[in-house]
Amino acid sequence: MTDNFLKAEQLSQKQFEYMKLTAEIMDIRKRGEKPLAFIRTYGCQQNVADSERIKGMLALSGFGFTDTPDDADFILFNTCAVREHAEDRVFGNVGALKNLKRRHPQILIALCGCMMEQEHVANRIYNSFPFVGLVFGTHALHKFPELMYRSLVDGGRVFERGTDDKKIYEGFPVRRDGSFKGWLPIMYGCNNFCTYCIVPYVRGRERSREKGVILSEAKQMINAGFKDITLLGQNVNSYGKTLENPVTFAELIKEIDGIDGDYWLRFMTSHPKDCSHELIDAIAGGTHISKHLHLPFQSGSDRILKAMNRHYDRKKYLETIAYAKEKIDGLSLTSDIIVGFPGETYEDFKQTLSLIKEVEFTSLFTFIFSPRKGTPAEKMDDPVSAEEKSKWFRELLDVQEEIAAKRCAEMVGTTERVLIEGVKEKTGELNARTSGNIIVELDGSSELTGTFQNVKITKARNWILKGELCK
Repeated sequence: MTDNFLKAEQLSQKQFEYMKLTAEIMDIRKRGEKPLAFIRTYGCQQNVADSERIKGMLALSGFGFTDTPDDADFILFNTCAVREHAEDRVFGNVGALKNLKRRHPQILIALCGCMMEQEHVANRIYNSFPFVGLVFGTHALHKFPELMYRSLVDGGRVFERGTDDKKIYEGFPVRRDGSFKGWLPIMYGCNNFCTYCIVPYVRGRERSREKGVILSEAKQMINAGFKDITLLGQNVNSYGKTLENPVTFAELIKEIDGIDGDYWLRFMTSHPKDCSHELIDAIAGGTHISKHLHLPFQSGSDRILKAMNRHYDRKKYLETIAYAKEKIDGLSLTSDIIVGFPGETYEDFKQTLSLIKEVEFTSLFTFIFSPRKGTPAEKMDDPVSAEEKSKWFRELLDVQEEIAAKRCAEMVGTTERVLIEGVKEKTGELNARTSGNIIVELDGSSELTGTFQNVKITKARNWILKGELCK
């Protein structure tokens, strides 16, 4: 390939050697019969997928896993920088490990992920949490075995961040958290630079995995019995643009859809500016592709969309939605909204409400604006009080609750194919999900977990359906 930006590398043999050496060290340092790792993941599904790769490397380094940090020989927090609340939780939970480290000095405590790519965060960790021995950013994931080995052998603190070589690394061992629902990254980074978003700064510029590698991993997952596979990327709609031989996202999902098996194929997150008719047609004509489109619009006001640097307007968004509704039978639509963006007025907010009423989303992921250090929005004038923004937020939720209740009520009496995801602890009911990503609760045996079942919808609440197994 002519451009290093496009280059993909296999995880080096050297990293596998470091895994072997770490296993030998941990066999001596372990507190129990086997060294144990505790991994806590914050944030998006991409972080979950990264943690699954870290767990794969740890498994090859001789580790088992525990749900309790007190039992662990290695503790890792994989962090998220998108919301201030997530950052605060990380600092609080890391601080709580101080006494554990004092009782068991041989424990290695590590932090990784998006937060660690921010200089002010890394400096705070270095100065305020001296018991944290290993810190690495998103661009150093492929070097994790080497970094861990250095930390164990040298006994000093290892910090590795800001080393984006603009490559994609393949060949990771993966230890997936689930057996029937799984994540499949197809690309990394983002080129959009929305003014409120930190992602391009902490995950780098957009780069796509080769189509053949993705197809191979998809086949492996389907052959292993995965029933619900979600393709991941910061903007999946722009997949393939950085490849030597460009491929559209629509072409990719059609090829995956052609793989034999009994499964659903989902994807996230989709950017409206790149949501093409070709993609919508692929969803409409797909055999396995979920009839669910998550298309974040963020604001119904053109003035605010421009300030957000979203590269589409209200008219373009609604035209895309209209085409999707026309082509995809039984389409379920969800979206993201930011309330109280700097400079937003109540008149702007009312345009968001009117768009919600026009589209009638199945559900919404709503957030009050949270400034991220290092983004343009952080420096924008923001005269509206937090109290006023909270009132707007409540008004938005009330509108969406009414819409969701109406949409769910319309499904009563229908028969839906659902994937049984597990048993609810409090009620003992089965928890299931439709192709449109709507939750259904029903009575049944836990042995049905991980299977597709036909369910008759008997009752509706705001966002949740009640049903019974078809006989």
